[in-house]
Amino acid sequence: MTAALRIVPPGAPQPGHEILDDVRDFVARFSAFPSPHCAPTLALWWAHTWAAEHFYITPRLVLSSAEPESGKTRVLEVGKHFARAPELTTAGSAAAMVRMIAAGPITLLFDEVDAVFTAGGSGNEEVRNMLNSGYKRGATIPKCKGDAASGIVVERLPVFAPVAMAGLYGCIPATVTTRAITMNLRKRRHDQPVDAYNEKRAEKAAEPVRDALAGWITGIGEALGDAEPVMPDGVADRAAEIWEPLLAVADAAGGHWPDTARAACVDFVQTSKQTPASLGVQLLADMRKVFATLDTDRVPTPVLLAALLDMEDAPWTEMENGRPLTDRRLAKEMRKYFVAPVAFRAGGRVVKGYTTGPTFDTSGEQAQVGLADAWSRYVLTSSNAAGQALTAGAAETTAGAQSALEGMP
Repeated sequence: MTAALRIVPPGAPQPGHEILDDVRDFVARFSAFPSPHCAPTLALWWAHTWAAEHFYITPRLVLSSAEPESGKTRVLEVGKHFARAPELTTAGSAAAMVRMIAAGPITLLFDEVDAVFTAGGSGNEEVRNMLNSGYKRGATIPKCKGDAASGIVVERLPVFAPVAMAGLYGCIPATVTTRAITMNLRKRRHDQPVDAYNEKRAEKAAEPVRDALAGWITGIGEALGDAEPVMPDGVADRAAEIWEPLLAVADAAGGHWPDTARAACVDFVQTSKQTPASLGVQLLADMRKVFATLDTDRVPTPVLLAALLDMEDAPWTEMENGRPLTDRRLAKEMRKYFVAPVAFRAGGRVVKGYTTGPTFDTSGEQAQVGLADAWSRYVLTSSNAAGQALTAGAAETTAGAQSALEGMP
């Protein structure tokens, strides 16, 4: 499976697209990736580390898997041969890592992140803050220096640096993954052979490829930083932000790489959108199903709860400690979206519930934005998406709610 290295005549510069091909082929020797887009993306990510200081953004690289022994560490070990000033670590305090980055340049390869963060990505706020802020150039973290006798001063330590991290699925905070390109790796099947990895032999074989990569990228670093690569359709906002450095490298390489990189970009961005929504967003989406099926702009809280609890495959019947969703928990979840229950007339009497439109207090000031505003921000709202959101079973799950609404005294 070993790919033959190209022989370049002395003094002849190797084209960028050939250099990236060599990096991609070397990376692919030691891993059985779940997608053909993984190896090219890794080649681009390792390449961008050599010009990171010229970019405004350095995207985080997340290697995730459902189970251990899925090849995450191997990707970091192989990538160590191509990254600029790699530092492979499995632990460490936020303070230590901040000072390592400040002393830079460095590419931090952070293995076993699941030992740092707890399930669900919580805990260790200092490390999370460093990973979050350090993907943008100019980010600093203040640290106190000195003592009471000599005087205490605040030093601002830069934390901008490329970071690749590996951990089990769900352990990396969402605030980090939204700044990252995430590869969900899987265990290798018995019919997927890869080359055995030996660090000493791999280092020797990778050396000419790394030298070519470093020489090429550092020579065009400023031009890469000034580049404005065209994004594929549908890639915007933060997704465009994190992919810009990699597309800039691909465009500079030429050959098939501009197309290859954009195909990978579209694939990874689409995959990231399939990540399960947060509990609050899922609740908003299910509430929209109820409102759409009832064809109304207001629903009393008991009717809404009954419809939500009747939805199959929804988590609302078993929330905290196995208890079903209550009116208090519903109000608590909606509060962060600036939505709250309001009083209105239904069935000839005043009830409390939720409305799609804004509500106003007695002085005419807007009191609540309403669900329609929250839906427009957090739930897909195109007519096509709305149709998809109303699943075939939605009408059945809210049939009882319709009867309850009509039968209220």
